[in-house]
Amino acid sequence: MNVKDAIRTRHAVRQFRPDPIPDEVLEAILNAGRRSQSSKNRQWWQFIVIKDRERLKALSTAGDFAQHLIGAPLAIALVGTQENPWNAFDLGQVAALMQLEAHELGIGSCIANFHRPDEARAILGVPADHYVMGAISFGYPASDYKPSKMGGRKPLDEVVHWEKW
Repeated sequence: MNVKDAIRTRHAVRQFRPDPIPDEVLEAILNAGRRSQSSKNRQWWQFIVIKDRERLKALSTAGDFAQHLIGAPLAIALVGTQENPWNAFDLGQVAALMQLEAHELGIGSCIANFHRPDEARAILGVPADHYVMGAISFGYPASDYKPSKMGGRKPLDEVVHWEKW
């Protein structure tokens, strides 16, 4: 699969089979994130792999739309430091690369944002000088899973400005 195909065919998967993800596949996903660009190559991030069913269930309560974590074989929480204001941008790149790698390997994924970040931090034992940006659920798509009907994408001329607003 080339990058163009991956970008056009990847979609959020929120329903998963219970099959575990093999260690070598998980390592490939983690390495894709690790290799992401970061501001000044500082690599401020940390990743937390979560497989425990009860922890995934608890974590799902930290976000208003994070219920897909409950049925996933695993999730990866993306953690940044409070001192780096560029973490959100860097971790967004990490998330994109992890999800593209997973897609190529036949693994579905979906980002969970945490509307109650202190709750997520407590559940995962993250120190006070760090924060949990979100988590990504990963798993093989359920056999009866159908992606939500996409509303389409806005045309370029509605989202792109040239030279100024």
